[in-house]
Amino acid sequence: MRTSQKLLMLAVSMAVTASANAQSWPSRPVKWISPFAPGGGADITSRAIAAKLSSGLGQQVVIDNRGGAGGMLGVDLAAKSPADGYTLVMGTIGPIAINPSLYKKMAYDPIRDLIPVSQAANALNVLVVHPSLPTHNVREFVALAKSRPGELNYGSSGSGATDHLAGELFNAVTGAKMAHIPYKGGAPAMLDLVSGNVQVVFSTVSTAIAAMDAKRVRPLAMTGNQRFQLMPDLPTMSEAGLKGFEVNNWYGIFVPAGTPKEIVNRLNAEIVKALAAPEVMKRLLDAGIVAKSSSPEVFAAYVNAETAKWAKVIKDAKITVE
Repeated sequence: MRTSQKLLMLAVSMAVTASANAQSWPSRPVKWISPFAPGGGADITSRAIAAKLSSGLGQQVVIDNRGGAGGMLGVDLAAKSPADGYTLVMGTIGPIAINPSLYKKMAYDPIRDLIPVSQAANALNVLVVHPSLPTHNVREFVALAKSRPGELNYGSSGSGATDHLAGELFNAVTGAKMAHIPYKGGAPAMLDLVSGNVQVVFSTVSTAIAAMDAKRVRPLAMTGNQRFQLMPDLPTMSEAGLKGFEVNNWYGIFVPAGTPKEIVNRLNAEIVKALAAPEVMKRLLDAGIVAKSSSPEVFAAYVNAETAKWAKVIKDAKITVE
């Protein structure tokens, strides 16, 4: 038998085996890597979906917290796992779309090493300012920031984080020159905003909501493309007049590259159903997170667009973390 015929037979055999495995999947528990510490938005979202996904798949979906390096350790572990449908990972905007432009070397390539299954949610962010600022809407704030170049400080949860890049995007879109003050987490940045040591933070709703309720900070607008259901009168930045400004702190589910398409499609169908469950949507909304599903193809296109968008922001602002 010629070598070409042997190779063809081997390829056919492998395809038949992969198809058979996909049809019998899942026959054992599925591991879901949450690449952050328990209690954060990505982990809350992972657990809310996994509970429903277990029922849909007929197998237990086990959460495995693997925090470290801003989510990159857990994502790398997933990228290097067998492509058999038994490992999922909750990817977020940082380790998937932002970090490839921040770091010169990464242990994984999100586009090459992972397959998008579905978007999962948007962790809503809000622009909040110190009450001492004489601004009550976005137009007034833009005018103030442009009139005081270098004088307004905005805090963030760390260099290269979403809230840091939101400030740089604001500077780029408006021509303002706010100064960045990085902190080790969103909570310390919010404390310094309340104290008046910084004047602005592009915060997650979950971090800012207590200070907003106590009127110790003033919310001006949501930074994403949708309003927050629990604060329906607060506009988005675009609705408030700042066209071209959009920061969605998104989460999504990925599997290792090479995972059979049948498994990807089955996972997508079950995740879409889980995210539509009222108890899942409520659990997320209570944490300032909005459930959002998509097809694998739509999510892949969104990831590519987000990667290109933030690459430009990082390059233009000359942001480095190494």
